[in-house]
Amino acid sequence: MTTPTTPAGPASAAEELAALREHVDATRDELLEHLVGWVRIRSVSANPDNSPDMVRSAHWLAGVLRETGFPEVEVWRTDGAPAVFARWHGAPGAPTVLVYGHHDVRPVEDDHWEQCPPFEPALRDGRLWGRGTSDDKGQVLAHVWAVRAHLAATGRTAPAVNLTFLVEGEEESSSVHLAGLLEQERERLGADLVLLSDTMTWAADEPAVCTGVRGSISATLEVLGPYRDVHSGAVSGPAPNPVLELSRLLAQLHDEDGRITLPGFYDDVAEVSAAEREGLRALPWDEGAWLERSSTRSVGGERGFSVPERLYVRPAVEVTALLAGDPVGPSQGAIPSMATAEISFRTVPDQTVAGVAEQVRRWVAERIDDRFAYRLEVPEEKGQQPYVTPEDLPALAQLRAASEEVWQRPVGRMRNAGGSPAELLARSLGVPVLFFGTGAPEDNWHDSDESVSVDLLLKGVLTLARFWSRTGTA
Repeated sequence: MTTPTTPAGPASAAEELAALREHVDATRDELLEHLVGWVRIRSVSANPDNSPDMVRSAHWLAGVLRETGFPEVEVWRTDGAPAVFARWHGAPGAPTVLVYGHHDVRPVEDDHWEQCPPFEPALRDGRLWGRGTSDDKGQVLAHVWAVRAHLAATGRTAPAVNLTFLVEGEEESSSVHLAGLLEQERERLGADLVLLSDTMTWAADEPAVCTGVRGSISATLEVLGPYRDVHSGAVSGPAPNPVLELSRLLAQLHDEDGRITLPGFYDDVAEVSAAEREGLRALPWDEGAWLERSSTRSVGGERGFSVPERLYVRPAVEVTALLAGDPVGPSQGAIPSMATAEISFRTVPDQTVAGVAEQVRRWVAERIDDRFAYRLEVPEEKGQQPYVTPEDLPALAQLRAASEEVWQRPVGRMRNAGGSPAELLARSLGVPVLFFGTGAPEDNWHDSDESVSVDLLLKGVLTLARFWSRTGTA
């Protein structure tokens, strides 16, 4: 264990922040070169052909962590993609923080990218384009850069808190081996707090601290009609068309008020506090700006709730893929034998994966026409539970204060609309989870032309560096 020296750096928070800004400005090009180098590695966990790239990605990060000064760095192999573990515990008596992130990225269709090839990053107009620049390689590197800036600005030889990094390689593939890894390495991963960096803020100039994430459950529904594709001219009319039946079912997922129609779906939905609801309503919501940033064309959803409430504290269901007939090439003019939909549920406290999975099964069984057969898969083991950070967590107040120092303005509050393994981390390690993200809706996560705002990323570096100082001396 490293013994820390007495800080020889700035004597005040303002002096430290000035030193941090100076360091980040001086090393900006080096920081971006790091991110460019990592993004060039095609670390797509969902594609078995990229397995060697997953190993290269893990070793790339391990090398950067060693260069930063972490005395203990390992690449942990799993039955899937490798994870990176690093530990720097050189602050006796200070809290221990586990930083969680991931180094795998979503699959890409190279010919759909217009700004640059997905793994050949391009920097222009204040944004760095490329797969993983925002989700999640940029956010992971923000932590690494923050450690470097923290040490440079304070004169310390070890961080003011005890840091452990766990950067997994399968988050984009449902983190299938994370639970086993947490159980196997429980002792080495022990911490007082988890800081999860795989989330968004409200906007680059309107920061908000994330205080929770929704859960996620996926379902695959196959509706079966004829025993084989049949020429429509021969059977059109009496034949059972699975596309029409699947469309009918999907159209019934919501009622006229935008509420989800699964039986008992809202029975376990927890009400949010008045303070949180007020905080969400205080976010600088502008419909025109939102539509431009999110590329969503129009606003819909559950009536009676603001858009931030619909995004963060109310459940949702979306159809994310639909397949039937002849999706490629000339049509055969046949009634297809099968139609398939991928359905994604976003849940909130106190809904559970098992409870919603049973509601989906019951809903389909009750509503499908008996002229059709069907197959429904709801893999509960891949589901994620929602999680909310305790409101009275001291570290949350410290993170908000660090953010306000950097942005020099009040910081709002929000949650994240997507899911993460936050609840799994909290339950497995027995500690609270705090969130910090440098993503934004316009970053195009999971889509073509993903990018990150360099200014927002660097403000994230400054915030994290100040957070380590504030937490270590709290």
